[in-house]
Amino acid sequence: MTTAEEGHAGVWDQVKLGKIYISGGHDYWGRQGAGRLQNGIRDVEEVECVAGKGLVGDRYFGYRQDFKGQVTFFEEEVVEEIRAHFKLPKLPASVFRRNLIVSGVRLGEWLGKRFVFQGVEFEGSQECRPCHWMDRVVEDGTERFMKEGFRGGLRAKVISGGLLRVRS
Repeated sequence: MTTAEEGHAGVWDQVKLGKIYISGGHDYWGRQGAGRLQNGIRDVEEVECVAGKGLVGDRYFGYRQDFKGQVTFFEEEVVEEIRAHFKLPKLPASVFRRNLIVSGVRLGEWLGKRFVFQGVEFEGSQECRPCHWMDRVVEDGTERFMKEGFRGGLRAKVISGGLLRVRS
């Protein structure tokens, strides 16, 4: 587990949580070729994390035992790269439907590791691979662009519960 107390660089102490998004349902789950399901996404200032279940109020909360995607982290820096690459300066981070928009960390480095963020313990379980829906909600080529360099984000399990708050 990586924490500042264990003498590591304390990377997660320097990470900023800029946005928290939750959604009560899927917008595109298993519906290739079909339209959106119209389950909006909410921008919240804080969210409760429950060990083994995920984020209270989110579509993946309690989805199934040992689910790798109880929460998704996404780098603000990647949002900025996508905005610049596709010339969409006002593209909202919410279109990616990731839960926690963070800055100051390269998420690929935390795959397979436990870490503590704002007092909550997580385990980086899987890359959050982008799908073809990224081309629909952003622009053609977005899925391919996000597949390079771990740009899709990090899926994680909640190991210990607690409250996360936006801190930019």
